[in-house]
Amino acid sequence: MKPKQMSCVLLLAVALLVVTGCGGPPKRALPRIDVDLPDGWTAAAPDSADVLSPPAGERDETEWWNEFDDPLLHDVIREALENNSTLAVAEGRVDQAAAEARIAGADLYPQINAGVDGSRRRNNLIGIPIPGFNDVITVYSNSFGASLESLWEIDLWGRVRSAKSAAGASFQASRADLAAARLSVAAQCAKVWYAVREATLQADLAEETVESFRHSVERLRRRYESGLVTSLDLRRSESNLASAEALLESRRVQLDSAKRQLEILLGRYPAGTIESAGDLPVPRGAVPAMLPADLLTRRPDLAAAERRFAAAGKSHGEAKRSLLPRISLTGSGGTLSEEVGDLLDGNFQVWSIAAGIVQPIFQGGRLMANVSRTAALEDQALAGYVNAALVAFGEVESSLFADRALAREEERIGAAADEAEASSRLAESQYDAGLIELPAFLEAERSALKARGDLAAVRRARLDARINLHVALGGGFDMNENSDTFLEVSSESE
Repeated sequence: MKPKQMSCVLLLAVALLVVTGCGGPPKRALPRIDVDLPDGWTAAAPDSADVLSPPAGERDETEWWNEFDDPLLHDVIREALENNSTLAVAEGRVDQAAAEARIAGADLYPQINAGVDGSRRRNNLIGIPIPGFNDVITVYSNSFGASLESLWEIDLWGRVRSAKSAAGASFQASRADLAAARLSVAAQCAKVWYAVREATLQADLAEETVESFRHSVERLRRRYESGLVTSLDLRRSESNLASAEALLESRRVQLDSAKRQLEILLGRYPAGTIESAGDLPVPRGAVPAMLPADLLTRRPDLAAAERRFAAAGKSHGEAKRSLLPRISLTGSGGTLSEEVGDLLDGNFQVWSIAAGIVQPIFQGGRLMANVSRTAALEDQALAGYVNAALVAFGEVESSLFADRALAREEERIGAAADEAEASSRLAESQYDAGLIELPAFLEAERSALKARGDLAAVRRARLDARINLHVALGGGFDMNENSDTFLEVSSESE
């Protein structure tokens, strides 16, 4: 290659590196929120300090469910994270976004196409005065060619790089969406797991209630047959038994529904055979302490919203750069001959090279409308981020308040259940001694059984509130600590 040709090639290579070396996703920059953030959570009263105390490395925050010290819960959450169909959809969207990021970046490079062609022609020559030929003269000719064509738009203004950057940010948003989906599935799984456990306890309690009322009916029937009580007492007791049996069927329906819901989350066929027996745990662990401002980097849904705002800004930049001229280079080279064997012969080479510049002048307002459209999308993305942040703050505040309130409610319902149980035992002995009437005894018995059911319900509500608090705080996700995982486009998407 001649020195002058080599210099042109080097200059072309340098230009290629310059225009293709940029276009990565925009750096993370939290949008401004025109809201005065307090120095601490308004719902975090002094008596909740034990709830928001840092665990100081006691456990992996990403596996927040370990707080409940339930190995079976750990197993079902792991199964859900591996098999849940909702997560499979989110993972597919990540793959789709990665492919779209690669597509957006492809225009930074020259488009090269290779081709081989061949043709055979027949020409009829009529009226040519050639001695000895009075008829039509037929001539056959062959043509074979091999070519290499190239088209390259020089991204002088950064239009293509903006498109690539926007696609990269969208890819990052999809990865943060996947993290949010995993957090949501884990939370749903934990809630339904304890819903199954509570429904099991409620069904067992309903069966116990039926047995207790059945025993009362049998005892009253014997006393009625002996003439010691009236038919009114017997009918009241039988009515209570029928109501208890109806409640038992209702509890069984709730238990069956919860089991099937859990199996769907786990990716299993909803056969209603899964079991979650045992008592409901009491949430006693600590969740990460942080300020409201810290939440902006602690939730994957906010990370996704920030990335979408960044992508919208880059798309707006691409639209504005579409108003500028486009510079392109085209070139082709190859061989053309009547013989196939000559395709590799340099003597039959043909080539062409051209450069062009196109300035959009009139397209019916399409380009300017696209600028306005992308500006509106950027405004929407910013408003969406602000709204997501406010919702996140509200979820933390509500979960903190509920965590405290339900703890107090459980304490009082527990005391009420103890008193109701003691009252039921006392009422039974007094009724047997003839000191009180049957309605008083039945009411004491119903109150004791209801208090036990209420206690199970509030304990499960406390678990739901603590799970909601973990999710509201991001479940261990941190944009700062997880930037390699969620905020950088992998080499696969380049």
